[in-house]
Amino acid sequence: MTLREQLAIAFHDTGSFKWDRTNGFKLASGEISPFYVDCRALMSHPEARRLVARLAYDALINVEFDCLGGLELGAIPIALTISDFACAASPPRIWRTFVVRKQAKEHGLGKLIEGSIHPGDRAVIVDDVLTSGGSLLKAVGAARDAGLQVNHALVIVDRQEQDGKARIEKETIHLRSLLTIQDLMDAIKKPS
Repeated sequence: MTLREQLAIAFHDTGSFKWDRTNGFKLASGEISPFYVDCRALMSHPEARRLVARLAYDALINVEFDCLGGLELGAIPIALTISDFACAASPPRIWRTFVVRKQAKEHGLGKLIEGSIHPGDRAVIVDDVLTSGGSLLKAVGAARDAGLQVNHALVIVDRQEQDGKARIEKETIHLRSLLTIQDLMDAIKKPS
């Protein structure tokens, strides 16, 4: 069984993927989808985190970049997991992490982005699920405004809905996804 298949099965085993053709689930965009993908629940399981980290490392190993991050809250465990795995991998990579706040702090330094970044750094934006691409594009915009070069993004699951991938690629972002909704549906039919 491939790592991708193992990750798709992990979504089912952890209750992180639900399918309801009749009633569906309300998304952040307000749209209704028959699929619910809960990467926060998935990332609370160490075995699933390791699969995400390994697949992401393999997907990014040939991309030249300095740091990775994305919008709070979902991107935090993803970026940290990938960074930790990459540091111990062979060959090792030192990929610093950052997080984009939903709004700048109103105290201290008033930062919108927290972490170790420097203008000119090459960054990969990570997110849990791609639907319309709105949250990913918000993180891309904030990172670019902070002087980061952003040409790549990675998501755990591409829902393949609402033209999310096309919207991301329109902004000259090369998108990688570890899984698609179809992968999660296919895993329903396979024994774990």
